[in-house]
Amino acid sequence: MTIRIGHITPSSNTALEPLTYAMNEPLKHRMTHHFSRMTVTHLALSGSSEAQFQPEPMLAAARLLADAPLDAILWNGTSASWRGLENDLRLCEAITRETGIAASTTTIAFYKTFRENNWRRIALAVPYTPDITEQIGVEYARQGFDVVGAASLGLRENIQIGGTDAEPIRKLLREAARSEPDCIAVVCTNFNATEIVDEMETELGVPIVDSIAITFREACLMTGLDLRVPGWGKILAGH
Repeated sequence: MTIRIGHITPSSNTALEPLTYAMNEPLKHRMTHHFSRMTVTHLALSGSSEAQFQPEPMLAAARLLADAPLDAILWNGTSASWRGLENDLRLCEAITRETGIAASTTTIAFYKTFRENNWRRIALAVPYTPDITEQIGVEYARQGFDVVGAASLGLRENIQIGGTDAEPIRKLLREAARSEPDCIAVVCTNFNATEIVDEMETELGVPIVDSIAITFREACLMTGLDLRVPGWGKILAGH
């Protein structure tokens, strides 16, 4: 039987859908991915940005997904990284209560992965503005993780984030690696570090936890699918 995964996706995101399909290629006869969008255009510590992440638009997207027979629904976004994990936990409870379908999120997947590997010293490589980057550090500390280094591009508009080329992302990862962390967290599901994780882990000698890849992994774990997908970094390869 084919496993079907639903993803709630930011409306301005151009990265996560094609990358999820690419990662899924070896599993395409065993798992499929289906997407529902909600309005997200910019990321900031502001009222207009906060309004984008209220529960009802996410639940509306989840209800549309639930019209299909699905095995899991994921919020494929990282907003709880700065807004607080409790927001995602409440969202997952609400999705499951309304649809009967198991739910998780990118941020939940990050914390699970850190704990599974006993990674406590985290470096951030993010596209965001300095204030969001700093707030992610505060939230990580609340969850028991020490952000030892942070590199950011200072971008606010999600379309700009999605248009970032590989070379600026390589430079960001190199900067983050200078803090000698246990791993580097790439926090954003519209930021294509995904395709260069394998390359940059070899160069830097540091595990890289990429948002798009870790959400894909969470879908596999939630549905009991044995995950061994080489070419996308150590975590997806099962190392």
